[in-house]
Amino acid sequence: MSTQSTAGIDDAGSSDHPSRSDGFVRGLSEAIGGPLGDHAVVLDRPAGRERRLWTAARIVLALTCLTLALHWVQKSPCQDGAWQNNVQYTRFCYTDVLALYYAEGLNEGKVPYRDHPVEYPVLTGYFMGALGLPVHALGVNDPQLNQGQWFYNLNALTLGALAVATVAVILALRRRRPWDAALFALAPALLLTATVNWDFLAIGLAAFGLAAWVRRRPALAGLLLGLAGAAKMWPLFVLGPILVLALRAGKLRAALTAIGTALVALVAVNLPVAIPYRENWDRFFELNTERPIDWGTLWYIGRHLDGKVNSGVPGDQGPFQWLNANIPTLNYLSYTLFGLACLGVAALALLAPRRPRLAQLAFLVVAAFLIFSKVWSQQFVLWLLPLVVLARPRWGAFLAWQLAEVCYFVAFYGELLGAATSRPVFPEGVFVLAATLRLGTVVLLCVLVVKEILHPERDAVRRTYADDPDGGVLDGAPDAPWLTARRAARPPEPLPVTAGT
Repeated sequence: MSTQSTAGIDDAGSSDHPSRSDGFVRGLSEAIGGPLGDHAVVLDRPAGRERRLWTAARIVLALTCLTLALHWVQKSPCQDGAWQNNVQYTRFCYTDVLALYYAEGLNEGKVPYRDHPVEYPVLTGYFMGALGLPVHALGVNDPQLNQGQWFYNLNALTLGALAVATVAVILALRRRRPWDAALFALAPALLLTATVNWDFLAIGLAAFGLAAWVRRRPALAGLLLGLAGAAKMWPLFVLGPILVLALRAGKLRAALTAIGTALVALVAVNLPVAIPYRENWDRFFELNTERPIDWGTLWYIGRHLDGKVNSGVPGDQGPFQWLNANIPTLNYLSYTLFGLACLGVAALALLAPRRPRLAQLAFLVVAAFLIFSKVWSQQFVLWLLPLVVLARPRWGAFLAWQLAEVCYFVAFYGELLGAATSRPVFPEGVFVLAATLRLGTVVLLCVLVVKEILHPERDAVRRTYADDPDGGVLDGAPDAPWLTARRAARPPEPLPVTAGT
C-alpha cells in the first residue's frame, strides 16, 4: 500500500550514493580512494540538521549551467550570422535557430503561419514569432543591431532556462537520488546540441507535465503534455504508457482525464492557425509525409548496405533503395513498425511480473519512434536524455551511448561539410558506422530497460523507492482486480521432473 504523497516518500529513507550503488562509478572511484565510506559525512543531511551550501542538488544545477555556458561558447563562432567559408560546419556551430530567423522571414517581420508556412508544430512557430518579431522591431529602428545574433541569444537564454528547469524537475522527482540528474547535467549531447533547435521548449513543458502527474494532478499534466505536443509531437507518446499502466492499476479515470485535457490543449493551440491559414499550417505535415530517407536513420544505413550490392537504378535496387523511391510505402512501414513496437511495450506493461515504472515505458516508446523513424536529426538525442535519466540511471551504458552520439555529431558535420564543398571529408562508411553505433547504443539501452522491467530487483530506482516515484496515482497501487483474477485462474506451473520419479 502506498497512499503517501510523493513528498512524504521522498523525505523518508536514505539517499542513494552512486559510488556504492553503481558498479561503473564504484570502479572509477577507486582512482580517488574508493567508494563512499559508511561513516563519511555527506552533503545532504536529513531535515533538522546542519545544512551545507553545496548540496548535491545545487552542485547538479551548477553543473547544468556550466554545460550550457560551454555550449554557448561552442556556438559563438556562428552567432554573428556571417557564415563564410562554411564556418558553421568547420566549427561545429550550426544552429537552426539562427538559420531560420532569416529563412522563415522573421528578419522581415513576417508573422509565422499568417505570412508564410512553417515547418514546425504551431507552438514552436508561436515561440519563434514571440521572440523574433520584437527583435525585428528593434532592428528596424537600429540598423547597427545584429538581429540574428540578438535572436539567437534570446533563444539560448530561454531554452537554457527550460533546460535548467528540466533538471530541477528531475531533482524534485529523485530527492533520494539527486546524483542521477548529473547524467543530464554532464551529458556531451547537452553540450553539443542544446540550442540546435527549439527542442527544449517541448522538453521543458513535458517535464512540467510529468511533475504535475507525480503530484496527482492529471488534468494539469494533460494540459502541459498537450502543450508540449503542440511544440514537438513526441511528448504525446507519454500518454500511451500512462494509459496502459493505469489500465493495469485500475486507475483509468486519471489517465483518461490526462489524455482528454491533452487533446483539448492540442486542439485549442492549433485551431487559431489551422482554420484561417490551413495551407501554411499544413506545411509541417506535408514535409513529414514527403521527406525521403534522412541521414543517420535505420533506413539510411540499410540504403548504404543496399548500395554495396545494387546500383540503385530502377530494376537493380535493394529493398531500402526501393523504399527511398516509394515514400508512401516507407511511411506506412515506418508507422507500422512503430505501432508494433508500441503494442510490444503495452504487452510488456501488462505481462511483466511487476508493473513497470512510467519512465521506463516512456523511454521505450520514444526510443522506438526514433529507431524506426525516417528522420533522426542530431538534436533528437535531447528527447531521450531526461527519460533515460529517469528510466535507467546507470553510468556505464549511458556513457557508451553518449560516446556514440559524439562520434555521430562529428561524422554528421563532416557529412554536411562534404555536401557543401562537394569534397567528402570522411568516407561514407565512416558516417554510416557512426550512425550504426548511435542506433546500436539506443537499442542496447532499450534492451537493458526491458531486462530491468522483467527483473525489477535489478532496477536501481526501485532499490531506493518502494514503487514508482514518477507514478502519481499509480505509485503503490495494486494491480487491478481483473488482472489479479486472471493470474489466479492460471493453472500452476508443473513441477520439474527429477531423476528417479
